[in-house]
Amino acid sequence: MKVSPESIKKQEFNTSFRGYDKEEVRAYMERFADDLDELQKENEQLKNELEQSNALLEEFRKIEKDFQETMLKAQESASKTLELSRSQSDALIKESETRAAQIIEKAKKQAKEINDAVLVLKEEKNLIVAKLKAIVNSQANLLEMKIEEPGEKESGEKILEPSRKLEIDVNEIADKLKNSK
Repeated sequence: MKVSPESIKKQEFNTSFRGYDKEEVRAYMERFADDLDELQKENEQLKNELEQSNALLEEFRKIEKDFQETMLKAQESASKTLELSRSQSDALIKESETRAAQIIEKAKKQAKEINDAVLVLKEEKNLIVAKLKAIVNSQANLLEMKIEEPGEKESGEKILEPSRKLEIDVNEIADKLKNSK
């Protein structure tokens, strides 16, 4: 049987001859019931506070767990982001180096092609100058030919005597052609 302040106050005892003083017992039981009532209220209040504290503690534990999970995820995310950034930067560096090498190789190839083309053009120029020199020489020889007598050839053509002798410097013409750009 559970004892409550009310049951203490309502408790009745049998009377006996030489028993305790009823009033004194009643007063004691009244005080005991009041103290017990106060203890029960205090106990109830402490239970409520304990429940609130436990609920708050549980909430804090949940917050702590969430915080730890969030921190762990943030660290993992930061690590992944850092690793991804590193791999992307490495890839960009390799791609840039490859492109730079390709550009340099292409520039070298173009420079060689241009150099080869310049050499070919110089050879062609020298060949043209040589041909022109030969043409000018042959024309000069034709013009400077000495005619023995003015008159007609055997075929009946008339040969004209040059009125003056042409002086042509073939080397000077060739040099001018070589030096012209």
